[in-house]
Amino acid sequence: MTEETVGDESALGEREQALLALERRSWPGPGAKERAVRERLGLSPTRYYQLLNALLDDPRALAHDPVTVNRLRRVREEKQRRR
Repeated sequence: MTEETVGDESALGEREQALLALERRSWPGPGAKERAVRERLGLSPTRYYQLLNALLDDPRALAHDPVTVNRLRRVREEKQRRR
């Protein structure tokens, strides 16, 4: 295994990068984000949030987009505290 191969394995895939890119955007109103999830990623909103939640625990995601991942982790932790 070459170093290049190891580097490729540690990078996020296109779908994971697309999930984070959608989360970086601001959305004009209710339903716009869910529509984009369906149209751009071909996922139901439920599946999108399942994948996103798992991605937040992936160190590769934190390395790729620390601002977005840390913001989403804070939001998730706040929701968990309220329960």
